[in-house]
Amino acid sequence: MSSPITTWEGAAAVFTFADSPLGIAISLAAAVGVYLYLNLSIMKHERDAFDKHK
Repeated sequence: MSSPITTWEGAAAVFTFADSPLGIAISLAAAVGVYLYLNLSIMKHERDAFDKHK
């Protein structure tokens, strides 16, 4: 199977905040926030499930 792209001329990548420390910091903070939320919600679920079957 071959790619439908036959030429790479004119192709470009756009990174909207790759050179902005603020954009990277916000992205990192959002990723850490999502990680912490998921981790805490999993811990709460496990604690509740353990207490229910105790």
